Amino acid sequence: MSSLKSAKDVVAFIEREKVEIVDFRFVDFPGTWQHFSTTVAEVTEEIFTEGLGFDGSSIRGWQAINESDMLVKPVPETAFLDPFTQHKTLVISCNIADPITGEDYSRDPRNIARKAEAYLKSKGVADTVYFGPEAEFFIFDDIRYGQNQHSGYYYIDSVEGNWNTGRDEEPNLGYKIRNKEGYFPVPPADSLQDIRSEMILHMEAAGLRVEKQHHEVATAGQAEIDIRFAPLIETADAMLKYKYIVKMTAKKYGKTATFMPKPIFGDNGTGMHTHTSLWKGGKNLFAGDRYAGLSEVGLYAAGGLLKHAPALCAFTNPTMNSYKRLVPGFEAPVNLAYSSRNRSAAIRIPMYSESEKSKRLEFRCPDPSCNPYIAFAAMTMAMVDGVANKINPGDPLDKDIYDLPPEEAARVPQAPGSLREALQSLKKDHEFLLKGDVFTPDVIETWIEYKMKNEVQAIELRPHPWEFALYFDI
Repeated sequence: MSSLKSAKDVVAFIEREKVEIVDFRFVDFPGTWQHFSTTVAEVTEEIFTEGLGFDGSSIRGWQAINESDMLVKPVPETAFLDPFTQHKTLVISCNIADPITGEDYSRDPRNIARKAEAYLKSKGVADTVYFGPEAEFFIFDDIRYGQNQHSGYYYIDSVEGNWNTGRDEEPNLGYKIRNKEGYFPVPPADSLQDIRSEMILHMEAAGLRVEKQHHEVATAGQAEIDIRFAPLIETADAMLKYKYIVKMTAKKYGKTATFMPKPIFGDNGTGMHTHTSLWKGGKNLFAGDRYAGLSEVGLYAAGGLLKHAPALCAFTNPTMNSYKRLVPGFEAPVNLAYSSRNRSAAIRIPMYSESEKSKRLEFRCPDPSCNPYIAFAAMTMAMVDGVANKINPGDPLDKDIYDLPPEEAARVPQAPGSLREALQSLKKDHEFLLKGDVFTPDVIETWIEYKMKNEVQAIELRPHPWEFALYFDI
């Protein structure tokens, strides 16, 4: 679909390929794709500039009911054929605009990302910021959950789950993956090879460049598919396609996929280690002769990420469940330091290649529950702040954090321990996000208010099943 660069290209493609339905998609505030469809008769070149109307008051975190009218403006280069629909359907991502002023909507995550790219260029720091996310997910066979005033539960099942070694499966073939032994086993232990292969073939057909797919560490169907790095908006667009294709392919096989960071107790959670670098004039600004082959710019960018990491976590780890993964002492990247090899550090400098083009930072805190437009935009703003203010990242953390004397370990800053802490950090530290009007005060306030009301307080008010095991007989 990369050949579609204009409204004229899209209209011609629809006619040439005999497309029947056009599906317009945009991302809501938390990061979930929304859509509506039309027949091809409604698709003209004009709608790409004039837009199509919809009710913004029904979208999470958006307009009030008395100012609900919004416009979607399709972006031609995002178009791809949906491989899952019965009728031939062309999917197009959209920007959101105000129908009265015609201006881009400040709470539209894609608009925030566009402004971050523009701000980067305007500062002269770099002309391109690249992101390469390594998203993980689980593929389950069954998921049930519920909560009301007097009960609450969840139930997960997977044919691979190590808890199913004794289940009567008529027959049970015994290939169950033990906890923390899911990294790279071949079939039949890895029962999901064909599903993941179909996922990456659909991704490539949709215009994504896939680097590799494999089973991940945890039992019960944990998987990873890595896509090739690309500029900010292109990568964020890709992640929405990625999630859609993963979920729909799993559904085709009678399974379900989740990007929830920590669905299973006692085994690895799901992260999205995110590789990033700044470039200017075709040159990687992170390559140099300092620590681990980084440049001074690369170190300052790391300093910006580390300084603002507690606030960034409100966007990169935006769910209550995110902090079931970011727990100290369990190999999670909670230590706000950088290192060339230490995977418990929040930033790792990969050493796979000595090539200048491959030099990058790997920010290991994020998880795939994030809204990629907002998370990548916030990371960009932190790196620009680091470079502009020459923020020193401190000394690298090359020792095993778990072998450090207590007094030395206590000096290593930690990521927030909960979403509440992350939101409090964002409330205190967000001036760097407001520069260039990339994030507006309204966006910051709305994000904090939405998350506190709908997630933090909602979960804090409800009893947890394990609390009964701990406290019922007090």
